[in-house]
Amino acid sequence: MAGGQNTEGDANPSQPAPDRTLADFGPVKKPKRNRYVLACATLASMTSVLLGYDIGVMSGANIYIQDDLKISDLKVAFLVGTLNLYSLVGSAAAGRTSDWIGRRYTIAMAGAIFFVGSILMGFATNYAFLMVGRFVAGVGVGYALMIAPVYTAEVSPASSRGFLTSFPEVFINAGILLGYVSNYAFSKLPTNLGWRFMLGIGAIPSVFLALVVLGMPESPTLASHARSAW
Repeated sequence: MAGGQNTEGDANPSQPAPDRTLADFGPVKKPKRNRYVLACATLASMTSVLLGYDIGVMSGANIYIQDDLKISDLKVAFLVGTLNLYSLVGSAAAGRTSDWIGRRYTIAMAGAIFFVGSILMGFATNYAFLMVGRFVAGVGVGYALMIAPVYTAEVSPASSRGFLTSFPEVFINAGILLGYVSNYAFSKLPTNLGWRFMLGIGAIPSVFLALVVLGMPESPTLASHARSAW
């Protein structure tokens, strides 16, 4: 029509646009899970097996250790319980170490430290030697418990971060089960050999984890911080 009036096909600017619903945008797609991220989070969380294995295996090995080394109940209690104290050393140092050399190298270092501790405990000839190995293994456990959840959280997408960061707890229980299996497998050996195999066999998973972790990518959060600092 003349005179600048709107026709029926013209939109009236004075009227608000109708509200749009989710149906107008089509079906909502769920975010796909990245299998590579899942694999990296799983491998990093598997370092928690070290703590679980130590808890499980020491529950049976301490009986043979006491019989073989002829130590008191107090020394046995100190031997079993001091791992938590020693792990505080590794946990306190893991954060700064991971900032210096990266998350994945810190995880690999945790496996290497636990490997050395397992070897020392397996070849211990007396109580003092055994306590040295216990200290080294405890430091490695502290490193693993501190840095593995950090790496997992940093590589995980927001949609699955809660799910993936629960993996360390799962692997702690898996390690406890492996410790019990080790106790049963070596319980038939002579007393002076049985507990040494129980403790020393823990070096095998630690070496495997240390080598496999080196093939994982570095944490994207740490990499972005390094670029910004540079």
